[in-house]
Amino acid sequence: MNKELINFIEEARKRGFSDFQIKTSLINNKWPENTIQEAFNYITKSNLKDSKIKNQVCIFLSDDILKTLEKRAKKNMMNLEEQIQDILRRSCVRKKTTQSQEKIDDFLVSCFSRKGSYKKK
Repeated sequence: MNKELINFIEEARKRGFSDFQIKTSLINNKWPENTIQEAFNYITKSNLKDSKIKNQVCIFLSDDILKTLEKRAKKNMMNLEEQIQDILRRSCVRKKTTQSQEKIDDFLVSCFSRKGSYKKK
């Protein structure tokens, strides 16, 4: 297994890049697709070995949502588990970056909103 490739993938994930972006970048830089997939599979297997029961989550999805996720996973060259992990990871990263910065639209809406401005007599 190519340690340089594995380190690159893990570092890119830490920086918030999606697996699709990582795979696309590697393919554009002439890495063979089967080597890329082997590296992702190796990382997934090693993460499963290292994970404990507290890191496992069980969710039930409707058929429509499942089909949508499978379609998105195929488009992003991932399996279903990788796609769900990617969505969760990106939402956590996005939450950290936007948590401290309130959008101007939200601020203006809150200023001009009637919510909470009514006083009971």
